[in-house]
Amino acid sequence: MSIRLGYQIPNFTHPGVPVEKLFDTVAAQARDAEAAGFDTVLVMDHFYQLPGIGAPENAMLEAYTTLGALASATSTIQLSTLVTGNTYRNPALLAKTVTTLDVVSKGRAILGIGAGWFEREHHDYGFEFGTFGQRFERLEEALTIIAPMLRGEQASLEGKWYTARGAMNNPRLRPTVPIMLGGSGEQKTFRLAARFADHMNIICDIADLPRKVAVLRERCAEIGRDPATLKTSYLVMGMVGETAQEAKELGETIPEDRRNRAFLGTPDEVAEQLREKVLGAGIDGITINLIRNGHRPGVVTRVGEALKPLVAG
Repeated sequence: MSIRLGYQIPNFTHPGVPVEKLFDTVAAQARDAEAAGFDTVLVMDHFYQLPGIGAPENAMLEAYTTLGALASATSTIQLSTLVTGNTYRNPALLAKTVTTLDVVSKGRAILGIGAGWFEREHHDYGFEFGTFGQRFERLEEALTIIAPMLRGEQASLEGKWYTARGAMNNPRLRPTVPIMLGGSGEQKTFRLAARFADHMNIICDIADLPRKVAVLRERCAEIGRDPATLKTSYLVMGMVGETAQEAKELGETIPEDRRNRAFLGTPDEVAEQLREKVLGAGIDGITINLIRNGHRPGVVTRVGEALKPLVAG
């Protein structure tokens, strides 16, 4: 499993697109991404729209229902969340869910997972939020259950947060489903990635990326894992316009707290920036979102065509 070029769809609110056409717009983006050379389509696991993208009452589709539908709308592209909030689901059920997605998609599922962070969703939906440390305790216990279940092994744990008593997971299509962790925490997230993950998607300001890569390699070395076996990608907020003027206008919509993660320009200009600042920092792959204009016909195709040469071979 490798995510060399991922396309994330985090926004479902577009002018002139009524709710009955909403999924059609999502499916069209996924098919365009597949045709343009992206290898993975990813959706967020949230119930409200995130600050910086839109208002909380804006449209937000449930992640695994959406991925299951995309499995039928596509044929080759991998499907994942970026990333599943561990606090939202029982871990054995999550293992069953992603394994079923793998069967439905004929072997294209990836389990993206993280500790969870959006407190308002927890409050409104009645999920326990807990402290930062507690959420990572829960994530470690969850992975202790999920990882063997994805391999077809029975999982047992009498933990502080979760219990599994010989939990089985059938049917399965592949020997295992790949696990991707998402985040930036050097002490907790990176240590868990070194232990459990096949892939690490790093989410951070671009200036911090070289240090994050170096620390992740250290976490692998600490447990005797070859860092080359833990592939990496970086989440990019793409403000990609067909012209310099459009790119400038898109750039004006970037929230202040996300400006250090956004890339602005035409497709070719953004490709060059990513080659230098992301791949040049030692990252293996790129996941990009196009939150303002990805729904417009042709945009995903043009961005994919510009970025694909960066990760070819």
